[in-house]
Amino acid sequence: MAVTQQLARVSAEYIAACRRSAEESPDGDHHWDPPSEDWLDLDWAPSMPARACELARLDTVRLEALKRATDGDGDIDPGFLNAHPHAIAFFGNSAATALCPDAVVRVSALLEEIDMRAILRSVLDSGTESELGNGFIGDPTEYLLGHFGALRDFYTQAARRAFSSCCGGTDQEASSTNRQQ
Repeated sequence: MAVTQQLARVSAEYIAACRRSAEESPDGDHHWDPPSEDWLDLDWAPSMPARACELARLDTVRLEALKRATDGDGDIDPGFLNAHPHAIAFFGNSAATALCPDAVVRVSALLEEIDMRAILRSVLDSGTESELGNGFIGDPTEYLLGHFGALRDFYTQAARRAFSSCCGGTDQEASSTNRQQ
């Protein structure tokens, strides 16, 4: 079972329709299935850019924006996405979270201000790359730049479209089964 961090960008109307579906369905089926171009799979990477920023002593405002980008917050209650048997967050105490469009705009702007290449250079220069976590060995630059760039681009597009972001962990095997049904 491969568990990864998933993000989806969706409109307020889409969230409302899925919430209605969950309320009207006898088993809580929300029919959550945003278009594939509005999904982002961050693999195992979500905590590593934030940890790199902590190690490089990035200011609190930008660091918190990065954490909100992957963790969501209480702006929107997507609790209907967490109901068995149609939950989109399967592991630990992880539950789907979300950011409203205004928060997405703020997070997007702050992500644009983060120079991840400089941050990673600082981490490597200080010899603290082993503290990034997830058992990463060697130079994490390309891996993390790719994931951070995808996250930044995801939020740029969500902000331009006035979309919310929804965050959750996904069991890849269960997710592909659910998408085929």
